Amino acid sequence: MKKIKGYIWPTLLALAVALGIFVGGKLHFNDSPEKLFSTNSKKDKLNRLIDYIDYEYVDDVDTDSIVDVTVNNILGKLDPHSVYIPKDEMKDVAESMKGDFAGIGVSFYMYRDTITVIRTIKNGPSYIGGIKPGDRILMADKDTLFGRRIANDDVVSTLKGKIGTKVKLKVYRKSEDTILEVPVVRDRVPIRSVDAYYMLTKDMGYIKINRFAESTFDEFKDALRKLKLRGAEKLTLDLRDNPGGYLGIAEKLADEFLGEDKLILFTKNKKGRINKAYATKKGDFEDKPVYVLINERSASASEIIAGALQDNDIGTIVGRRSFGKGLVQREMDLGDGSAVRLTVSRYYTPTGRSIQKSYKDGNYDYYHRFMERYESGELLSADSIKVADSLKFVTPKGKVVYGGGGIIPDVFVPIGSNQEEAIESMDETYQFFARFVFEHLEEDRTRYDGYTQNEFLDEFRVDDILFDNFIQFVLDRKIKLDFYAYEDKIKAYLKANIAEQLFSPNLSAQIKGDYDSMLKRVKELDKADIEASQLGAVEMKP
Repeated sequence: MKKIKGYIWPTLLALAVALGIFVGGKLHFNDSPEKLFSTNSKKDKLNRLIDYIDYEYVDDVDTDSIVDVTVNNILGKLDPHSVYIPKDEMKDVAESMKGDFAGIGVSFYMYRDTITVIRTIKNGPSYIGGIKPGDRILMADKDTLFGRRIANDDVVSTLKGKIGTKVKLKVYRKSEDTILEVPVVRDRVPIRSVDAYYMLTKDMGYIKINRFAESTFDEFKDALRKLKLRGAEKLTLDLRDNPGGYLGIAEKLADEFLGEDKLILFTKNKKGRINKAYATKKGDFEDKPVYVLINERSASASEIIAGALQDNDIGTIVGRRSFGKGLVQREMDLGDGSAVRLTVSRYYTPTGRSIQKSYKDGNYDYYHRFMERYESGELLSADSIKVADSLKFVTPKGKVVYGGGGIIPDVFVPIGSNQEEAIESMDETYQFFARFVFEHLEEDRTRYDGYTQNEFLDEFRVDDILFDNFIQFVLDRKIKLDFYAYEDKIKAYLKANIAEQLFSPNLSAQIKGDYDSMLKRVKELDKADIEASQLGAVEMKP
């Protein structure tokens, strides 16, 4: 791996944006499918060509692969978000957007050549069956699950199955140096789209959403309910790095913050037909302070929510300009298990903005234009954001907003230094912290047995020995960094990863939050609002 310095991090960040938004493009579509049109001479020509190759061509050819390439080439001429989903990918895509699958309920690493359990889902199949963190799963029924040639996808497919089916796991438990046989009954396993939620301040909750799947709204409502019970009268909604998902789910979530009959968005198709979506009176967080966090990887449904609130003068959008995806897809079955998600309309924010950025120069340019934002200084300074006066719109309260390529936040927060972005990438992209912490825990898990979650949060400190061991772990992977300049942040991230593997993602997010520049800015804004309201109350006294 190349040394992590200079401009390699902007490049890696650009690749992450391209991948994330490409996946988001696959996920953002309307809920109802539409049948394809009847055949015509153009389609007959394509069918006839495939038949000729099938029956007359001199060599045997996999015409299925030709069809796949043809479909992808056709869609590539349209827009970056009209995509083809092959039959063998449909199941995984559907599971991701449904929000659950049937399995055994563990998160694991392929550690060296063996599946090693990080943790079990509380009250899930493996938890009930007695599987523990650190257990090595050697076999599932008669299938061997260790060895360097075992692909991760093969492991997952073996452990999945129908709800109610039993699988007998052969497990090596290192702490007892014994091999056990553990029967586990497969059940529904959630794929969480709410990554974390916790109290950011004494009266402000925090919720992080990673995509908009079928289960997202219910997950959000559950998290919001729990936060309100803890005293949340304000909310920070974190949509950073969220590539999108179902349009209908985004509308329902935006409705939580908007008063009855407020316009959420409208869509327009090629025939000029306009469909408008309005808020209802069902919202549980109307007329309360809300901060929405976005960045350059926030796209699609994330932008719908940010745009709906901004154009209705609700809350505060904090962060950096979002990606700029204003197209709506609909999934259409192709009859053989595959499907196409075709762009069928554009969406507009309540003031009439289209935030879709240009794709006239092709898909490669579209997904890699992020580097232009970095080189122009846009990610470092709000003054460097290019806007066009012709795309200027005004909200009901007179705030000026712009269309033409993403949502520009109300409050700008610059991207971190190369070193800070390197630490983030080591954590999220390369999983260095998680893997190091896993090996640390494997040495002796009992050293943490006496901690409750609250005690761990308040009392545990990463010592210099663990910090130095992590430095060596990273140096062994040929990565150079000014570790000691960022000692506090690195120690916090080590603590957060221990918390996640021992306790929960919520505790981990809470620990990292103290070193999050956007969350720091939210707290500053909230404090300023409190002070302003207190000053106003004093001035109004007779």
